[in-house]
Amino acid sequence: MAFKVVKIVADIEGILDDSSAIAEMGILFTKKACTSEQEVIAAAGDADYVITIGHIRPVGPAVMDGLKKCRFIQTIGIGYDGIDVDAATKRGIGVVNIPDYCTEEVSDHVMALILSWSRRTVQLNSVIKQGKLAASFSEVSQGVRKIWSEMDRLEGKSLGFIGLGRISRAVIRKAKGFGMNLLAYDPYVPERTGSELGVKMLGLRELLRTSDIVSISVGLTPETRHMIGREQLREMKPTAYLINTSRGSIVDADALYEALEKGIIAGAGLDVTDPDPLPPDSKFLGLDNLILTGHSAHASPRAWAELRNRPFEEVKRVLRGEWPVGLVNPAVKEKENCRGPVIR
Repeated sequence: MAFKVVKIVADIEGILDDSSAIAEMGILFTKKACTSEQEVIAAAGDADYVITIGHIRPVGPAVMDGLKKCRFIQTIGIGYDGIDVDAATKRGIGVVNIPDYCTEEVSDHVMALILSWSRRTVQLNSVIKQGKLAASFSEVSQGVRKIWSEMDRLEGKSLGFIGLGRISRAVIRKAKGFGMNLLAYDPYVPERTGSELGVKMLGLRELLRTSDIVSISVGLTPETRHMIGREQLREMKPTAYLINTSRGSIVDADALYEALEKGIIAGAGLDVTDPDPLPPDSKFLGLDNLILTGHSAHASPRAWAELRNRPFEEVKRVLRGEWPVGLVNPAVKEKENCRGPVIR
């Protein structure tokens, strides 16, 4: 019996060409652009393996009930918050992600946002392009002098991580070169692991109070949604900066706007927002103490090249009777109605 793989695509996937990855696999493979749950079910109702970008094309119970043969739902990337994992487990369906995708890119991006605030590169670029630098250093404008007065070195600054997963650990490796003090909050990571990484483990409140820069690197779950709200932002130093490259909804958007607009914190660097992307009339666009990069932290041709074949490597494992490396819900293996793998 043929093994069928259906890829539910979105506009962003124009960068991904799967043809070389599947040429010799002997599977039935189709791509389908879907804009509704009904279209997803029509396209993949008889598929054994469904590939999608979970946060762009959500997959919930109604869709899963229409995926009569589906063994696995594979998200393209790290995040799987658009896939109802509990519903999938209940139905015996495995959920798969690519946990190590774009680790270097995102960790570089975190450092870029940190450095952008430390060295005020965005503000200086804007001032210079507006012709406000002046003809000579002796005539530098007050605005530029104010920017200079806000610049600082990273050495000795405290960088606090909310979440101590792959991306935070990559940032740690890079931040050590700048001589920063490294702190972390992660209730799922033992203090011993933090010590091995050269990181001091703290409670969330203490981390917020202590850090000069707070970097968020956690997945979006019911537990983490709006985990940073008014109370947490008010715990931060008024000179501190918030960096978020995870999911916008981890931070309460109204609380963050208030904190930035009132100077409760010094600034923020956001690769992700809530909503994502921001609408053209968003009040956030008028804030001078906010850097926005439009969900671009993952991007590079090298990362895309590495990503291109990863879902199909997982398909090959399943065809060999192995479990995917990126299985998110291992509890599915214990379900009586478990649909995978046994093939061979």
